[in-house]
Amino acid sequence: MTPRPSIRRRLFVQLGCVAALLSLAFILVVREVAERAAVGTQDGILGASAIAIADSLRSVNGEVTLDLPYSALSMLGSTNQDRVFYRIATAQGTLTGYDDLPLPAAPPHLDQPAFTTLVYRGEEVRAVSVVRPIGPASNTTNVIVTVAQTRHGLAKISRQITATATGVGIGFFLLATALSLLAARAALDPITRLTDTITRRGPNDLRPVTAETPDELAPLVLALNSFMARLRSSLSRTEDFIAEAAHRVRTPLATVRVQAEVTHRKLNKPHHRQAIREMISAIDESSRSAEQMLDHAMVTFRADSLARDELDLRALMLDTCARLSPTAALKEIALQRDLPEHPVPFRGDGILIQAALQNILDNAIKYSPEDSDITASLTVDEDIHMTILDEGPGFGNMDLRRLTRRFSRGENTSGVVGSGLGLTIADEVVRAHGGRLALSPNPNGAGACVSLILPL
Repeated sequence: MTPRPSIRRRLFVQLGCVAALLSLAFILVVREVAERAAVGTQDGILGASAIAIADSLRSVNGEVTLDLPYSALSMLGSTNQDRVFYRIATAQGTLTGYDDLPLPAAPPHLDQPAFTTLVYRGEEVRAVSVVRPIGPASNTTNVIVTVAQTRHGLAKISRQITATATGVGIGFFLLATALSLLAARAALDPITRLTDTITRRGPNDLRPVTAETPDELAPLVLALNSFMARLRSSLSRTEDFIAEAAHRVRTPLATVRVQAEVTHRKLNKPHHRQAIREMISAIDESSRSAEQMLDHAMVTFRADSLARDELDLRALMLDTCARLSPTAALKEIALQRDLPEHPVPFRGDGILIQAALQNILDNAIKYSPEDSDITASLTVDEDIHMTILDEGPGFGNMDLRRLTRRFSRGENTSGVVGSGLGLTIADEVVRAHGGRLALSPNPNGAGACVSLILPL
């Protein structure tokens, strides 16, 4: 499976790359600036030392003399452990110092130090040369003072600067990376809040989104609100269609059945009466199937926006039994009620719970033999049990889980009108309320036991 792209990861990586580039640039710039500052410091000390030596030059009886000041060289030695070389040279030769220390290729300008880097005695040195005229104007001698120093100290300083700059750069990179992660989260917080706002809504809450969002999300919110408006309109039309269909299907079928019953009583010939009975049976099957399919559609829609009304389950069971008592009386079935004397409160959707009870009780009446008993009981312990017991054929050896599937009927239901949706409706209603549907044989003998188990 291809991983989905992540805006947060992409933004974090991009900000991290920018932080890495800035950190690298910081290290290089700091190193370059620091090394230039170190070289400038060394050059300044070298220049000061050469000028101090040049200031000590004297002309005595036409000869150049030098009283070499100790401080001129000690200032170099006190800085680090580098070696120091010097040479004082005139046109006639070296006056003092290291005779092999190279002089500058071009004579430096007066009072303007000339710096150069060269290799002397196998080591890289930094050298400065100054020219100082000594003697009277008629017999002036130009003396070149050259002072050189190895660069070990400068290399050590460079390494320290590099290490420090690298450490600071890495610290900056880590800090920038952490801030990048926080920035990525903060940048995506409006999307997260918008997601939470929509997630917390109920399945049937299609109100427009009014949460404050950045300008970049305004087109998305506008498109989402437009989509929900269209969906709300479509669902409204569907619900209206279901209600209208229920009315327009049930009423004509009921009228046709009544007319068929009247015609059946007037007919004398057995084959005509048999034909009418078959027609009545087909009408009953069509009416029952249409009614249960419409009930199932109603349950599906209402389960998405489940009502939480204060109910009395005892009164609800009494009302359901009263509605189906005439149907039970036609088969001389005694509808027993085993209900508590006090109300049983429950918060839920009364229409859905009554639809589930009505389907279960209707099934019990439909499958029970004539002159039998059906018991509707209501008990409360750890849960609320609304149970219907009948004396019909029961479930036999069938897989009880399969009976809650849509249009699934038992093997012992041949010849009985049904659509296979009654237990499906009851199962969906009880699960929508956080409960479960229990199917089992009648513990008192033949028949079935169906219970709606609801949590307290």
